[in-house]
Amino acid sequence: MKAAVEKGVAVGAHLSLPDLQGFGRRPMQVSPDEVYDLVVYQVGAVDAFARAAGGRLSHVKAHGALYNMAAKDRALAGAIAAAVRDVDSSLILFALSGSELVAAARAAGVTPAAEVFADRSYQDDGSLTPRGQPGAMIEDVEQSVEQVRSMVFEGVVRAQSGKAVPVRADTLCIHGDQAGALAFAQRIRAALVGAGAQVRAIRA
Repeated sequence: MKAAVEKGVAVGAHLSLPDLQGFGRRPMQVSPDEVYDLVVYQVGAVDAFARAAGGRLSHVKAHGALYNMAAKDRALAGAIAAAVRDVDSSLILFALSGSELVAAARAAGVTPAAEVFADRSYQDDGSLTPRGQPGAMIEDVEQSVEQVRSMVFEGVVRAQSGKAVPVRADTLCIHGDQAGALAFAQRIRAALVGAGAQVRAIRA
């Protein structure tokens, strides 16, 4: 957190289900009330560390299974959006483009940032290909660059089936635990800037 503040990086809270062994990537049975509480708890904790380091929280994003569950489950999406609103309505809520969470944020009076993914493949309904399935992760940098270009400049991503799926790209995710993540980030940034895009942090 201290390093992020020193370097001017916009800091966000990355919320997860209480699944330490599975790194938050395994679905769990949770109620909307339970999700509300865990969002308030985790956002509050990250915000405290940001303030202690001389910065402030800018955005919120659910992680892993919670992210994917809230993308389709209206009740869970509503719980996340309500919790963010109640903690700090100025925070920006990152959500999968076209998902229930985007709609829930707007309904709660929270600003959503529609998110697209540089290193994940898509399904026909606009959801991400589950990690356990072949081709879920995009491991070729140039394939990733082409997907990003299409999403950012054309508003379309090609699903694994070949279907053109409309997306809105307010913010772009590159997974830090992906092999070669740094090379992906550098190559994608260079491609976007070279095509005339401005790359900057989304701040509350």
